[in-house]
Amino acid sequence: MFNTLSTWRVENWPHLAQSKPMLSQKTRYAIRAMQHLADHYGKGPVQLADIAEAQKIPPKFLTVILSELSRSGLVASQRGKDGGYWLGVPPIDISYGDLIRIMRGSLALVPCASRYAHETCKNCVEEENCRTRALMLQVRDKTANLLDSINLTDIVDADFYLQAAE
Repeated sequence: MFNTLSTWRVENWPHLAQSKPMLSQKTRYAIRAMQHLADHYGKGPVQLADIAEAQKIPPKFLTVILSELSRSGLVASQRGKDGGYWLGVPPIDISYGDLIRIMRGSLALVPCASRYAHETCKNCVEEENCRTRALMLQVRDKTANLLDSINLTDIVDADFYLQAAE
């Protein structure tokens, strides 16, 4: 099918660029909202409208996200004129892995590789014989190790990673 390794390259398959993102929009908004709250940690409540405007998140959707994060204990809130939102936990204690698990349910790319929300895949071979599952367990573990090692106080060098992505 492919006569050389260079024949099969992602850039030769333009439809791959249109694939679904790994993280939902809701999870990406949650990360940005939490980063915003981390930047304001210890400075008092932050108004929902301020977060929404600064992070370009629809306010109604942000309300749903912050409510979910409040139920998890990561965010605290107070109603009223002087109210708003703040981190319920110090930002150093909130890893990106924890945040993504709260919003997404799992770091695994397939249900059978999930540590906390395991489900047997439909129409698959037995799990103990599935090489795809074995691969996805490795991906899950490496992803977890990385995301669990970075917390909201860590500065991610965006310029470095954005240039590397080009």
